[in-house]
Amino acid sequence: MYPFITMLSSSDPQIADLIARETERQQKGVTLIPSENHTSKEVLEALGTVFTDKYAEGYPGKRYYAGNEVADELESLVQDRAKKLFSVPHANVQPYSGSPANFAIYLAALEPGDKIMGLELTHGGHLTHGYHLNASGRIWKNFPYHVKPDGSIDLDELRDLAKTHRPKMIVCGGTAIPRKIPFEEIAQIADSVNALLLADVSHIGGLIAGGQHENPAPYAHIIMTTTHKTLRGPRGAIIMVTQKGLDRDPDLAKKIDKTIIPGFQGGPHLNTIAGIGVALNEAMEPNFKDYARDVVKNAKTLAEALIDAGFSLISGGTDNHLILVDLTSTGIGRGILYQEALERIGVYTNKNTIPQDPSSPFYPSGLRIGSPAATTRGMTGADMKQLASWIGMTGEHMKTIQIPDDKEERKEALREFREMLTTDPFYETLRNDVRGLCERYPIPGV
Repeated sequence: MYPFITMLSSSDPQIADLIARETERQQKGVTLIPSENHTSKEVLEALGTVFTDKYAEGYPGKRYYAGNEVADELESLVQDRAKKLFSVPHANVQPYSGSPANFAIYLAALEPGDKIMGLELTHGGHLTHGYHLNASGRIWKNFPYHVKPDGSIDLDELRDLAKTHRPKMIVCGGTAIPRKIPFEEIAQIADSVNALLLADVSHIGGLIAGGQHENPAPYAHIIMTTTHKTLRGPRGAIIMVTQKGLDRDPDLAKKIDKTIIPGFQGGPHLNTIAGIGVALNEAMEPNFKDYARDVVKNAKTLAEALIDAGFSLISGGTDNHLILVDLTSTGIGRGILYQEALERIGVYTNKNTIPQDPSSPFYPSGLRIGSPAATTRGMTGADMKQLASWIGMTGEHMKTIQIPDDKEERKEALREFREMLTTDPFYETLRNDVRGLCERYPIPGV
């Protein structure tokens, strides 16, 4: 049993066992999901404190409960760290995560039925950027823009759509964008139609903090970032209003704060805010710049090695932490096969749609891969090449397996595939090789 759950193992052995098993899963495998990372022991320590016991509805100096003098100091400190790190005059650190943070921004700045523009989900956007099945696409009218065949944002289309529809808000950022986001060019388009610009930098927040991606603060009116992913904090979010945003609307920050509480959320999770504060402090240290640089360096090395192994990448490579593999040359909708086969050997990736995907989001033709978590563990370029080799070997081993078009045939094919994953010794052999690599790089929590 792990030493950090010794008390729990006596009082609730079932939960303790699950924590131990998850710890072991993370330690014996390697996370290449670009939206996941490993927090430091210090962040985990902050999460498991008595701050979790305290209600603090409201904001510092204006709470609805007594006993918040320490909570006020905590939240003010974390706000100040966020403002300093991202060079903004206002930060709200209470959002529970990125999706509710975006929703709160819309509620604060828009009226129901207003027009917005976000990157199409299947082209690398996010559900909360106006996808038609999401509340953001049901309450507000979205006119999505797209990426070009080379994976770059189609600025000409964005400009034309903005001129035609004159949205009240343009959202930039997404979940599967392997190239740098041209904030200045998008801001020029937003300004030309008097639209608010929301920069959702959830994926690249840590790269911005580490100097590996341009900061949108001079160009956007509002910035939202989650605090896990490349920032290596707990699961939460920060909404920031820039000086440009305040110049446009001096009450913008107040509107957002009022929308978070009392308009949308209840009491903030103070233990999470404490963890965010620790992560922000870590991001201000000089070695975090080294980390951000290594994240990009490892991603580029992994991308090049995958290309050498015969894979095709959307945009031909990466500028950040993220790689989007186009698997259509091997068959349609095979992202699920790669995800599950790689999971079997202890390499965690995620199936993902690609631009103009010929299949569905449930059986996409892409694979999304990232370097943040592996880099946190200390893995290097040589390890990225080894991982690319294992990914290539896995793909080659299952190259004849396809996803049938017929629904019943597909169900049977997946059942047979999953059974094969448990019986074919090839996968267990590779799993042992992956474990051997991972043993050299403990996760921070262990």
